Amino acid sequence: MKWIRNKRGQALVELALVLPVFLLLLGGVVETSRVFFTYLTVNHAAREGARLGAVGNDANSIIARVKDSAGVLSEENIQIEVSPLNPTRGSQLTVKVSYPVQIYMPVISQIFGNPQWVSGDATMRVE
Repeated sequence: MKWIRNKRGQALVELALVLPVFLLLLGGVVETSRVFFTYLTVNHAAREGARLGAVGNDANSIIARVKDSAGVLSEENIQIEVSPLNPTRGSQLTVKVSYPVQIYMPVISQIFGNPQWVSGDATMRVE
């Protein structure tokens, strides 16, 4: 009956039960932070491109500005839509930027899909 009172392995069992849940939560926080960072970067890049187009620049310079403003995002994966391509003064110019975020946590990627597309757009009046 002495082994019933011995609680030396209790902490190890509790750790084995709690550790997977804790790691899943920690991974979820990291992946959510990566997606949110990309969302903010994509919105910033779209806003910068729309602002450049609002002062009368062409689509090629808008696309170049968006890519420059995207910071650490891979330029090959950025998808940029400018509409209309030749805006007139007083019309609305819309710049839409999309980017795929690769999810690295296996369980989270199975739940939400891989890649997770993040998009942002900005509309401004052409001056």
